[in-house]
Amino acid sequence: MDHSSNSRGMTRRAFGVSLGPGMYVLGMAVANGAPLKKVPTATGIDALYVPFVVAAELKIFEKYGLETSYKPFDDGNVALDALLAGSSDIGATTELGGLSRWDKGGKLYVTSYSSTSGQQIGLAGRDDIKRPQDLIGRTVAYPRASGGHLYFLRYVKKYNLPVDKIKVKFMQAPEMVAALERRDIDAFFLWEPWLDKAAQLVQGARVLARSGDDGVFILTSYDYYSQGLIDDQPRAAAATRALIEATDFCNANAAEAAKVAAKAFRIPEADMKVYMSRMNYRVEMPKDVVLGNFRGAAEVALGEGIIKKMPDWNDFVRPQLMKEVAPDRAVGW
Repeated sequence: MDHSSNSRGMTRRAFGVSLGPGMYVLGMAVANGAPLKKVPTATGIDALYVPFVVAAELKIFEKYGLETSYKPFDDGNVALDALLAGSSDIGATTELGGLSRWDKGGKLYVTSYSSTSGQQIGLAGRDDIKRPQDLIGRTVAYPRASGGHLYFLRYVKKYNLPVDKIKVKFMQAPEMVAALERRDIDAFFLWEPWLDKAAQLVQGARVLARSGDDGVFILTSYDYYSQGLIDDQPRAAAATRALIEATDFCNANAAEAAKVAAKAFRIPEADMKVYMSRMNYRVEMPKDVVLGNFRGAAEVALGEGIIKKMPDWNDFVRPQLMKEVAPDRAVGW
């Protein structure tokens, strides 16, 4: 079952987390007494989402007349469903998660990318897997229509592996480590913190590769806006300015950002610092990169049956906000 693509609600685990330290609603009024406009966000629980936590905890959105909140889900793909359900306005994930929902009629729009990494996503598995060819005849797992899915396909193409001789299981991120320990799978393509958790908790397991090794795959995460936010241009522009500031803060003040995010996601601060060190945070919208990445991912998605047709890029990808608030970050449009 494709939990990542088809789930339209919170998992029981995500529901529990959202009622804990992850839910912050900040400041009910600006200095003049007018109510702040709300821009709720939905996140995963890894380093990719640190800017959303920072934006909430440090009240960055309030500078722009907004009130923000964030709800952590098991992964960013599942979090996108909160946009479609109307409970959040901004989410972030990789190409396939957005494409799969757009293809089913979901109203969400790409406004920028927010982070890149050649190390955040990788391959974990048993230490008797020494080289790519050792995956032949093995069972591997990844969440369908996710960054892990795209990395797997780039990986087998890079090393010329016969896909029909590798057994694939679709699983949600939190299930992977336990499945590896039970020997239900031999390896998985996923993101942190699950890679390091596998190496720490499963005897005879280790991180076998990072996506940037041999230039296989650079993880790129995008900010997706809801229809309601896109239709409210002043609110969307203010939110974009706030996200730029929050993301830039993560680069300039990594230690403070790690402390805030570690508490929110219940990850040891030292570990969060390591995870963040593997990320490049920057809100940006260069045309050649964004359209190039999405067109390549869409071709893969068509081949995998994730989407049925190419999107209308002029509708799905919206550079207008970035062109307005930070034209130097919207090159080529």
